[in-house]
Amino acid sequence: MDFFSKVIPQKLKNYKHLLVSKYYSWRYEHPSRKLKVIGVTGTDGKTTTANLIYAILKSAGYRVGLVTTINARIGKEEIPTGFHVTTPGPKELQYFLKLMVERDLEYVVLETTSHALDQHRVGGIQYDFAVYTNITHEHLDYHKTYQNYLETKARLMKRVAKGGIVVLNRDDISYDSLYEIAHDYPVKVVSYGFKKDSDIRAVDYNQDKNINQFLVNYDSQEFDVRLKLLGGYNAYNALAAISVALNSGIKPDKIVRALESFQSLEGRWEVIQKKPFQVIVDFAHTPNALEKALEVARTQIDSDHDVILVFGCAGKRDVNKRPMMGEISGRLANKVILTAEDPRGESVEEINRQIAEGLRNSGKRVNKELFGVLDRALAIKKAITLARPGDLVLITGKGHEKSMNIDGKNEISWSDQDIVKRVLSS
Repeated sequence: MDFFSKVIPQKLKNYKHLLVSKYYSWRYEHPSRKLKVIGVTGTDGKTTTANLIYAILKSAGYRVGLVTTINARIGKEEIPTGFHVTTPGPKELQYFLKLMVERDLEYVVLETTSHALDQHRVGGIQYDFAVYTNITHEHLDYHKTYQNYLETKARLMKRVAKGGIVVLNRDDISYDSLYEIAHDYPVKVVSYGFKKDSDIRAVDYNQDKNINQFLVNYDSQEFDVRLKLLGGYNAYNALAAISVALNSGIKPDKIVRALESFQSLEGRWEVIQKKPFQVIVDFAHTPNALEKALEVARTQIDSDHDVILVFGCAGKRDVNKRPMMGEISGRLANKVILTAEDPRGESVEEINRQIAEGLRNSGKRVNKELFGVLDRALAIKKAITLARPGDLVLITGKGHEKSMNIDGKNEISWSDQDIVKRVLSS
């Protein structure tokens, strides 16, 4: 099977996905047409944004389903959705939608990746909303160029029904291109951000160690939002969710109530220990996400304490981001431990060497502030050993994932959270 998978051209595989998706859409009587489908795409923030939208809709009394990286929620049932795939295969996805229709749901929030769009895994699905978080450097091993990546993301707009809504991040570099593309389709464009010309705008932003707070200006209205999710990037995620909610007729008081009670997700700034030093597990695996996570980490400690970072880069994936992430880690972390993150048969030592190219000008000394520990469990143990009271240990790249691919063939059971807890209790 692996041999045939390698020799069959990707375009032929994509065509197969399209046929499968359309067939099962027909077989299940086009379930997406009987639901309001909210697609969430972007490089970072998709899962959090999708869950925020889900939480607001549910709090407002709507019957809503959810399909994300972490799981699928269909009524009271929760279904794991796999190891390293955000959007399920076309047959599985159509089946999820069928179940949602049978259980009388009204909405579904569907995390939608560029791979799913390019490979037609969402063929046969009609969307009502296309929500964009951001489009930054990622997946260029597959898409080759940023422009190809952006244009693939833009295909989601083509799947939006006439009169549907496209929600764009006004502050993201992708905005102008996506805004122009959106005008090729019979959709309404809604923008969000901090810029004055955003349709839904955040002002008076403030963050302390426990809360994110800002005012939302929308159509001559103003309301206060308080989030337990830290970081400016989560303010953007919340604004995207607010944009969907307001354009679904949900009142601000219900939106505010849902956001205030929203808890962090598994593997998204997940606090494993608070004292004597903090230990955080986060999914950040792109340059943008790593930078944002480290910026938040710096706000959580005093200036005389350290951020100790454990991370790596996936094998057989975008190699150009490796030195970029190295530079970011060198600039924002006090101590860096490079380790394995799904090497997929590629040399972890070579991957880490490429990351370290970006650390050259950081001034970090090998075995003083910069370490290479190939075994991820030992790397986590090393970080915890180095931590002093008041420090923060940040472990990124795996987040919620329950497996790791070492040899390029097999998934082994894995959990950063379990490793941390084992080390802390030993």
